[in-house]
Amino acid sequence: MFKALVLEKSPEFSAAAREVGDDFLPDGDVDLAVEYSTINYKDALAITNRSPVVRSWPMVAGIDGAGTVTASRHPAWKAGDKVVLNGFGVGESHKGCLAERARLKGDWLVRRPDAFTARQAMAIGTAGYTAMLCVLALERHGLRPGTGEVLVTGATGGVGSVAVALLSRLGHRVVASTGKASEAAYLTGLGATSVIDRAELGAPGKPLQKERWAAAVDALGSHTLVNACAQTRYGGAVAACGLAQGYDLPGTVMPFILRGVSLLGVDSVMAPLPLRQQAWQRLAKDLDPARLESMVKEIALDDAVAQAPVMLAGQLRGRVVVRTSA
Repeated sequence: MFKALVLEKSPEFSAAAREVGDDFLPDGDVDLAVEYSTINYKDALAITNRSPVVRSWPMVAGIDGAGTVTASRHPAWKAGDKVVLNGFGVGESHKGCLAERARLKGDWLVRRPDAFTARQAMAIGTAGYTAMLCVLALERHGLRPGTGEVLVTGATGGVGSVAVALLSRLGHRVVASTGKASEAAYLTGLGATSVIDRAELGAPGKPLQKERWAAAVDALGSHTLVNACAQTRYGGAVAACGLAQGYDLPGTVMPFILRGVSLLGVDSVMAPLPLRQQAWQRLAKDLDPARLESMVKEIALDDAVAQAPVMLAGQLRGRVVVRTSA
């Protein structure tokens, strides 16, 4: 028996940490003793049933996991290997890692960098790994230190917090956008050079606005993403990776056809293995462990359900790490 955060739909929706047996594990070729997991925005949606994230019932929540391989039928992995899992439909269509044990496909796993403990890997989680994918996308587009200010929206969230820390460590002047004026010291502590109110970006704006940003990382979508594009300088780029404000894009083509702005879509769920490996290698090199620790709130598995609505209400900052074992 082991403990897992189980989501059930019949006769009505429920989410609770409870004991389950080995027969509850799904198909897979790698068994994992999960040491830490985390709560991402998608996890919070699933745990609260606010969005149709879950596609198979019953489900174990948790799109992220870090732990040790206990048994493997996959040629790339053996017992004792330290691994990280992000995405691939885990916690949606395949039982996830908010549990003491998981059974996964070896093709989904990335070797955990020696620079990180399991706890640190989950302090990064999908949110931080997505932030690194955004940075990589902007760098492929040509972003270099000294190019100009880089905007990060939703900056106190998981993606935003790690993006601020990464970009500042890489030598960029980072402007953090947040609706929490009280968190300005937190954001400057992560490396932001200045902080602006999210209200400056969150309402409808003109199709073209004063050029300011060399680049941007946006986790919000909707009007915030449209305004970020409208304020991006000629030839700049915006990496879009989230929809916390909305999935709509109520804008025009003006920034793209008159200023050559590029909108770079960033997907973390099905990103290919080589890109995942590159992202984790860069995180090990470019993310300051002290700044990472300043983002972390650690909770027990039994407390995960209560944290989900708090996250959706925008009342959390940084990363929530879930200790899966007692």
